Amino acid sequence: MSATAGVVEVSGDGATDTSPRFGRILLATEGRPISDAVIDRVAELADPDGATVRVLSIARVYGVAFGLQTPGLLPNRREWQAQHAIVEQAIKRLRRRRIEADGHVVGTRKAAKRIVSEAYLTECEAIVMGADPDRNRLIADMYWEQEPQRVRRRAKIPVFLVLEG
Repeated sequence: MSATAGVVEVSGDGATDTSPRFGRILLATEGRPISDAVIDRVAELADPDGATVRVLSIARVYGVAFGLQTPGLLPNRREWQAQHAIVEQAIKRLRRRRIEADGHVVGTRKAAKRIVSEAYLTECEAIVMGADPDRNRLIADMYWEQEPQRVRRRAKIPVFLVLEG
């Protein structure tokens, strides 16, 4: 576990017993399924006296044409349904652990910006995300899978990345 500037990164193999506890947590995904390891990490971080978790999934908007959103670039119905299913499954798994949870799906091109703003708007104390290992920073900005690392750099609250893969 390493900490820099109030941001914490945790691998999927667990943390020490002295983990902080949070009353409001944002469980976010840039579109990838939420693994059991991520749910376990949220449960570890949740305050046993009554934590609430907001689950947020991003439906990727692929770009704009002539400065306007184009229907072909927006998420289609199947993509929206897949993201809604991810959120619903995460909420069910959290509620089974007796953690209060709600969530929604948002379509955007700038996932990191939207995730951080959602955390601030809902007054969350921490963000938890599943993540791929870090890539070289020069090429990482070209990969959508590196959104969790962009969230970690942008957020001013603790960000817990559960490494997957």
